[in-house]
Amino acid sequence: MRILVVNVNTTESITQAIARSAHSVAAPGTEIIGLTPFFGADSIEGNFESYLAAIAVMDRVMAYDQPFDAVIQAGYGEHGREGLQELLNVPVVDITDAAASTAMFLGHAYSVVTTLDRTVPLIEDRLKLSGLWDRCASVRASGLAVLELESDPERALEAIVRQAELAVLEDKAEVICLGCGGMAGLDEQIRQRTGVPVVDGVTAAVTIAESLVRLGLSTSKVRTYATPRPKKIVGWPGRFGR
Repeated sequence: MRILVVNVNTTESITQAIARSAHSVAAPGTEIIGLTPFFGADSIEGNFESYLAAIAVMDRVMAYDQPFDAVIQAGYGEHGREGLQELLNVPVVDITDAAASTAMFLGHAYSVVTTLDRTVPLIEDRLKLSGLWDRCASVRASGLAVLELESDPERALEAIVRQAELAVLEDKAEVICLGCGGMAGLDEQIRQRTGVPVVDGVTAAVTIAESLVRLGLSTSKVRTYATPRPKKIVGWPGRFGR
């Protein structure tokens, strides 16, 4: 089984970190391929960058010229999953949906801890769109930019832990979801500090994608995610426009 794990930003080191995290839980025989978009922002922290990333991720996946069995979109609260589901005949799993749905098996309510406050509404909207909002206790911002997760990891960990603790104490969350692909690999440290289950969307998405492939299931093509109708797309060089 081959799973493509697509970073939504263009920072190669984050792609590598996400791929390592994905590989850490992959079953024997599952190959993880980390992909970085050809264009886009080096971090995604707003609507403009998120919409740009949606196009870039679709472009990157459609340019991959080897067989694959599933795709993971490794951006929390980002746009684009629906487009990938239309374009592909294999399962598409977004880490936002993967983390939240997994959290609901583990407790009555979950909270998301993300990066900057400006990303909070995007995450809230995506959870509502996916039907996962009712069991969300809160979405909290750590106050850190995405790239600070790499440049100052100790400070980043402390900021995430602080918001996770407040989510448990004040918002009555019973499970914490890490609300950024760049937080991949921090779940165990935060679990030890908070005493509650902590879900990393990347690793959750890998196990969900593997399960869907093994069950022989993929996106319904009957209506909402039917293959795009053949059309002439003018001026765009991407693979999906040909």
